[in-house]
Amino acid sequence: MALKDILVYLDQSEHAIERLHLAADLARRHQSRLTALFVRELSPVQRHQQSISELGQGSAQAISQTNRQIRHSIDESTERLQSALQQIRRQYELEVEWRCLDGVGSIIVPQHARFADLCVLSQDVSGVSTATGYTFSEELLFVAGRPVIFVPARGSFKTLGQHILVAWNSSRAATRAVNDALPLIERAEQVTVLAVNPAQFAKRYGALPPEKMVEHLRRHGAQVTGVWLDDISAESIADAVQAEALKVGADLMVAGAFGHPRLWEKLMGGVTRDLLARMQLPVLMSY
Repeated sequence: MALKDILVYLDQSEHAIERLHLAADLARRHQSRLTALFVRELSPVQRHQQSISELGQGSAQAISQTNRQIRHSIDESTERLQSALQQIRRQYELEVEWRCLDGVGSIIVPQHARFADLCVLSQDVSGVSTATGYTFSEELLFVAGRPVIFVPARGSFKTLGQHILVAWNSSRAATRAVNDALPLIERAEQVTVLAVNPAQFAKRYGALPPEKMVEHLRRHGAQVTGVWLDDISAESIADAVQAEALKVGADLMVAGAFGHPRLWEKLMGGVTRDLLARMQLPVLMSY
């Protein structure tokens, strides 16, 4: 299995180019086509600036000046990212495509993600909810129909998928995430399967022991080890999983996502929310 189409969503943040390099390195290793998508929309900071300008009873000239400054900033980001993509194309000898669109990212990105094998984007730390009540990251996860790698908004990351930690609990969501991550798992140098409180899960749901997942992934050619953590409280699971991932040197975590997108109820699982809110390393999720 291989990834043939990778989409990376870029924004105006200072880490966008680093995210572009991570996606490009992944595309190089999988001989994939890389599409960089940039949506020309106002950032939360720019929306705030615009609101202050318009509500502060400033002059029409002052409001116009604020809008020009915002447009100029977006233009600069567009040129900077497009230039970085062309440099990456030469450096990695990749097939790349630049897509620059006007509109709303939460509407545009899912449509483009559906035509990729994998979508790479930043963790959403704005706290701004979409019309559905979810953040942009949460909504994309549920509506795109594709696996998503979230890169933390803070911190520096050099690689994706060389050492993968699989957060395993025998659930449907974890199973879907592992299956979607198989192209990465098969090419990883090391894979760690982590099960938290496995005896409790087996007792409650009749789940098979986590050793079965270790065996399954080994049949895909991966170098796999298993780690089991016991007596972890429910509210500490997300932190314990990330701490173990950092301890073993993982550069990517694979985790299932829990939620109920059909009714758009606020039923996203607590561990999923905790991982998205406090992630310390890139996380692949799918639903």
